[in-house]
Amino acid sequence: MANFRTHISVAAVGGAVLAFVGYQAQWWPASQALLIGVLTAFGGILPDIDADRSRSIRLIFSLLSVPALVLGVIVLQSWLSPGSLLMACGGIYLLVRYVSSAVFARLTVHRGVWHSLLAGVLCAMIAAATSFQLLAQSAWFAWSHGLAIAVGFVIHLMLDELFSVDLEGARLKRSFGTALKLADARRPLASLLMLIATLTLLPWLPPWVDLWELLHQGSLLWR
Repeated sequence: MANFRTHISVAAVGGAVLAFVGYQAQWWPASQALLIGVLTAFGGILPDIDADRSRSIRLIFSLLSVPALVLGVIVLQSWLSPGSLLMACGGIYLLVRYVSSAVFARLTVHRGVWHSLLAGVLCAMIAAATSFQLLAQSAWFAWSHGLAIAVGFVIHLMLDELFSVDLEGARLKRSFGTALKLADARRPLASLLMLIATLTLLPWLPPWVDLWELLHQGSLLWR
């Protein structure tokens, strides 16, 4: 399979291309273009959130602790004194960075349900819903953020499949087919729970019309 450096490098290049194309097409300003590039690169390592003791899982939960801290401050600042708020934020960081990552590593299996298109859809929807509902971004930008995550996610899955092909030996490695799949058929319960989580997000998503328009605008670039 592709290593960490390959995943984040290729996803970063893909994010730069996506950000530049969208900026040239006037889909988003320069500030949003930078964010689109970063989110695509982040999506490029997300599937390895199930890889125990990997660089990806450490980086992912370190990055996730930042928005968790911001949301914690927004929610708790009117309820707590500055000293209590500082302690609460420290607890949030430790919970997300260390406790959550340890629990996640314990409950997940590498190349399981998180290496699937269903997981990519879930992560994209979480990004879009968070951007729209919590960060007060427009529906257009929120869906752009979700699609950036999805693009990076798919880049990761495609790289894993490409590295499962042994061109010199003209054979397929045992890992072939374990990344780019709709869901994890070997673990139907995990796939079912992920599908339920995905459907639960539907009421919190931005208006769908903006997503269709964004996809339509993208399709025009290929004509």
